[in-house]
Amino acid sequence: MPAVQRQATARHYLMCEPVHYTVSYEINPWMDKTRYTDVELALRQWRTLRDTYLELGHTVDTIDPLPGLPDMVYAANGATVVDGVVYSAAFRHPERQPEGPAYEKWFADRGFVTHTAERTNEGEGDLLTVGDVVLAGTGFRTERAAHAEAQELFGRPVVSLHLVDPRYYHLDTALAVLSSDAGDPQIAYYPPAFSPGSRAVLRTMFPDAVIATDTDAAALGLNAVSDGKNVVVAPGATDLAAQLRERGWEPIPVDTSELLKGGGGAKCCTLEIRR
Repeated sequence: MPAVQRQATARHYLMCEPVHYTVSYEINPWMDKTRYTDVELALRQWRTLRDTYLELGHTVDTIDPLPGLPDMVYAANGATVVDGVVYSAAFRHPERQPEGPAYEKWFADRGFVTHTAERTNEGEGDLLTVGDVVLAGTGFRTERAAHAEAQELFGRPVVSLHLVDPRYYHLDTALAVLSSDAGDPQIAYYPPAFSPGSRAVLRTMFPDAVIATDTDAAALGLNAVSDGKNVVVAPGATDLAAQLRERGWEPIPVDTSELLKGGGGAKCCTLEIRR
């Protein structure tokens, strides 16, 4: 059977160059302060990721990196933007808390409507827009009360999903949005990262979802970025790439292995600005 013909849509992304990147603290299982981090390699990988988006026809803005905030490179955690409305991040760990106001200021300075979060949430790390719905992770970082706050702000249904594996501490490490088209929303996910009830919800909502293998998940393959056709994915997620290709998507491997030392891949580095 021929693969479905997928359609790419031009996207608008915000990224932050990893000028100050290092692993100086440990707040997720991927981080190890004793491992050497190569800033020059991280910069090259980040620039390749940015250039990939530009070559695909997307718009990429950048926010200035701030000293003392090595994780600011993970721009997806900085906010959630839906219909031009910005829900600022309020980080759980003190080391990252200054990032929220920095990202909120970037948006406010450019005329966006911003909402300062009252509840702990870590931006698109745990709030992923799929069609007319927002899938919302909880369990490690974002508190469930933030899901209600996001629903009131965006006026869209928010579906809470409970994460249970600390390796997949953000929703965007365990689930990738492949198509955000309201008429045909599509995702890929790793079932063991979710509670039984959340797995049942995902099966009901997305019966045709792409299911990632253990190897895909361990490569942080689900920390992927899709424009509806092209999917930027970790090179190690070979099974996932094969499944995507069979279903009509075009996997584009981009190596972000140095940034993986901080617990993030392509999606973590990419905040989508939805107007």
